[in-house]
Amino acid sequence: MCYNGLMNNEHGWIAAALSKNTQINSKGDGCMKFIISGKNITVSEGLKTAVEDKLGKLERYFTPDTEVVVTLSVEKERQKIEVTIPMKGSIIRSEQVSNDMYVSIDLVEEVIERQLRKYKNKIIDKKQAAANFQKEYIEKDYEEDEEVKIIRTKKFGIKPMYPEDACVQMELLGHNFFVFFNAETEQVNVVYKRKGNTYGLIEPEF
Repeated sequence: MCYNGLMNNEHGWIAAALSKNTQINSKGDGCMKFIISGKNITVSEGLKTAVEDKLGKLERYFTPDTEVVVTLSVEKERQKIEVTIPMKGSIIRSEQVSNDMYVSIDLVEEVIERQLRKYKNKIIDKKQAAANFQKEYIEKDYEEDEEVKIIRTKKFGIKPMYPEDACVQMELLGHNFFVFFNAETEQVNVVYKRKGNTYGLIEPEF
């Protein structure tokens, strides 16, 4: 495993690390590139090292200079880590929450590694994504993927409406999400229920 150094002072990481919302970019020659940011938490040297040590184990799967976007956040007792690894034609993503950030970091690495092993054949089938992985990972045989079974297909008509109206319709139906045609953007969107009697909106990005 290789260790990445902190950005130097001319890039301003020292000043950023003192705020509640911080971002640290680190990159070593031939190593995975970590982009670590914090929301309501200072990204300390200890947390940065823990992220790089734990997620650095994934170097056995990915090619050098693979970008790993890490967001650490704290909300009351919830200490969450979100990890996104963008690839050509695909994205690997996981988030874990616990009452201890170091535990969350441990958990997220384990989940991503299980994803890589479990869905290896499906990932490698996408030739673009395969370019991001080490040759040893591509050639090694893992347990067969569990077949993804779609057991029901449902079709329904969608009418143009605004996101707020879609939320009302979702509540009337007693559902946790609702698919609709956004009258403002003329795209298919999804609204969904969140905690605290709030809602989320999912928009496509092409």
